[in-house]
This record gives sequence, C-alpha cells and structure tokens, in this order.
Amino acid sequence: MSSDWRVPLTALDYGPEEEQAVLRVLRSGWLSMGPEVEAFEREFAAAIGVHHAIAVANGTAALHLACCALDLGPGDEVIQPAINFVAAANMTVAVGATPLFADICAQAEPTLDPAAIERLVTPRTKAVVAMHYGGAFCRMAEIHSLCRRRGLALIEDACHAVGARYLDPQQSPPHGRAAGTLGDLAAFSFFSNKNLAVGEGGMVTTDRDDLAQRVRQLRSHGMTTLTWDRHRGHANTYDVLQHGYNYRLDELRAALGRVQLAKLAANNQRRGALVRRYRQSLDGLPGWTVAHARTSGDSAHHLMAVVAPDADTRERAVTALRDARIQSSMHYPCIPDFAAFRAMRAGELPNSRAFAARVITLPLFPAMSAPEVDDVCGVIRRAAAR
Repeated sequence: MSSDWRVPLTALDYGPEEEQAVLRVLRSGWLSMGPEVEAFEREFAAAIGVHHAIAVANGTAALHLACCALDLGPGDEVIQPAINFVAAANMTVAVGATPLFADICAQAEPTLDPAAIERLVTPRTKAVVAMHYGGAFCRMAEIHSLCRRRGLALIEDACHAVGARYLDPQQSPPHGRAAGTLGDLAAFSFFSNKNLAVGEGGMVTTDRDDLAQRVRQLRSHGMTTLTWDRHRGHANTYDVLQHGYNYRLDELRAALGRVQLAKLAANNQRRGALVRRYRQSLDGLPGWTVAHARTSGDSAHHLMAVVAPDADTRERAVTALRDARIQSSMHYPCIPDFAAFRAMRAGELPNSRAFAARVITLPLFPAMSAPEVDDVCGVIRRAAAR
C-alpha cells in the first residue's frame, strides 16, 4: 500500500494483541503446524458453527483441496461465476476439470445466478462453486436446492464472507447459518486485505467427516501423522495414504488469526456502518448502482463496490479519485476474457461483462472515518456531475 494515498483502499487492524501473539509463538520454539493451528481451527469452527475447520496455507490451497476432496478431475465440469478472483477457476483446471462460467444476477447483485447455473448443467457437471461476492450471499436457498435436485456438489467460495450469516427472507433452509456451513465444503482466505487478515492463510470447512479426513491428509503429503504428533510422542512413524501437498499453515499466522478472529464481529459491524453511510450518500445517484444495496442477509461487508453508468464514467471517477489521493480498485475482470480462459465454455454473460467494465471498489476498512467516507462520496458525485 502506498503511503501517498490520503485514503487507502484497505488497512490492517493490528495492535499490541498481534505483537503479543507473535512473541508467544517465537518464545515457544515451535514454528510449524502445532498448538496455535489446532486452537485456531477449534475457535474458527466454533465461531461459524461447523464440525470441521482445517487451516491451510492460503485461500487458493483451500479451493484446491475442496476440489480434490470431491474427486473432481478430467471429464468433470464445475459451474462457477464469471465474476470472481481467478483462483477458483485455476484450481478447477489444476485438478483436470473444466470450469463453466455462469452470469451474475444483476449489477446490483453480482453473485451467481441460479438460472444461469441451470442452463449450463450437462451430464458431465459435477459441482458448483458459489462465491459470496463482497461478503454478501449468493441466492443460497435456490442454489442449494438446485444442487440437491441435480446431484451436484456445492463448494462455497467464502473468501470474502468470513463472519457473514445467511438470512433467507422466505425462511427456506438453509436459514440463519454462517458462511462456510451451507455447502459440502467451503474455502476461506485470510490474505492481507481480507476481514480476517494474516498475510497468507486460509481455511477449509465442512460438516462431512469423510471430506474433512481427506482434506487433512491431502494438506500434508497424504501422511497419517504430523510432525507435531510425533513431537508430542503420539506417534513414532507414519504412512502415506494418498498423493498430497504441503498446504500447512504455520504457527505465526495461526496465532495472528486467533487474534483477528476475536476482533472479527466488531470489525464487521464497523464495516457495515460505513457501508450504510456510503449507501445513504450514493443511492439514487443517476445511472449509478450500489452493489448489494438491497440484498438480504448479514453481509461481512468485505468490499464497497459501485457500478458506474458506463465505462467512460468509470474511468473519469477512477481518475478523480486518484487525483484526490484516494485509492480504488476493481473486483473483478470477467474470467472468460483472460487469455488463459478464452477457449473455455461460458454461458451468455451480459451482466458479468457490463459489471467488469463499470465496477469500482471504494475504500473500506474498520478504522476508516465517516468524514473519509463523505470525502470519497464527494469525489464520486463531482465526477458523476461532469
């Protein structure tokens, strides 16, 4: 992050608690996966209400392990949103399966459209990746029902949604449950810009014992025991049951994650208050759309995304923000338009391509002030007036 930004896109909420957590690990003399990871997994599972939480090296590793645990491979198709970070699509390709890209619902609701999923299903389709864009939920009741009816596995890409809770207005199951508990497996990211930030790191969650066992083994080379088990005298040898990976999380990041988890609820509430202030200022701006302004559910408020009337207006607004030393970004380009994915099958994507051409991600972080929100909105309003 550049120190030249007057209002940065994001900022860490780190303080003495994180310093103490790191010192605790350094003084313990144990840096690889051990007691801090075990505690982080227990605390995370309890926080979201899931049976199994398996800490991993990053969110991409979490997505890869989810695909592997479901035995996705050559000949299989995985339907997923065209608007997402490229990790889910890359990991689909990594296991030999084929990603099929579906459209989002609308500019105001940039999450996977259940009708678009239905149109893409073929006899080779094995799974759906539902990504909770910006921390707001997909239409999970519809997607959940579709997957059960069509016999498809459901992976939640919850990398934006740590701490979010699903509240379906029709009281349809799944109701009142946290992100990461609504599919067969879920993947979380703890990258440095996430609501729960440790630099790198991720988590796989599931209520299924069989999938949890596979993920745990695949995380560490398919081994039956870990170095920490042998260090404690719980085992003196190991077998390798399957070909796995080194996707372990280290103790330093787990310790940071435990502190960040304790701050998560309050920080998400603060993000929500800032988002409401943004919406009050920007709702009704002619031609502009505020993403998720009317989406139900308890969002994690990871991103503050607005959609300009057209690409030219977007560029004017981005330039005005930059000139005011306010950092912005865009989440995300349309994945099928990347060179590596152009030959792959996609449905009709009018909403996704329009969104990618017009979206702006505005600053949002817990320590952001109300006057800073007003400052950002003022720049947007002036750019829109031109």
